[in-house]
Amino acid sequence: MKSLLFIAIVATLTFGCKSQQNQIDDSVEQKSAERGDRNRGDRKGPPSIGEVFKMDANNDAKLSKAEVEGPLARRFDVIDINSDGFITREEFENAPKPKRGGRGSGNN
Repeated sequence: MKSLLFIAIVATLTFGCKSQQNQIDDSVEQKSAERGDRNRGDRKGPPSIGEVFKMDANNDAKLSKAEVEGPLARRFDVIDINSDGFITREEFENAPKPKRGGRGSGNN
């Protein structure tokens, strides 16, 4: 009888702890998704040139204002050095870097 009671207590504690850990994990994942962390994937830091130029919808090796989004769209005029309405890889590589902690306001 004591062994059955012991097994029942151990099982309750084991499953109760696992259930609580699952709830914690789900909560962390939900908060992460709300912050948009899942969209960043495993990438740390700014995107590579290749990642940026995946936005080149018509594959002309240039980015137009209509093709870009996010911080790049906000800084488009700063990066488009020759003001032709397109960002080339060379312009992107030579663009002034945004200030750390900023949100790419375009005032650089």
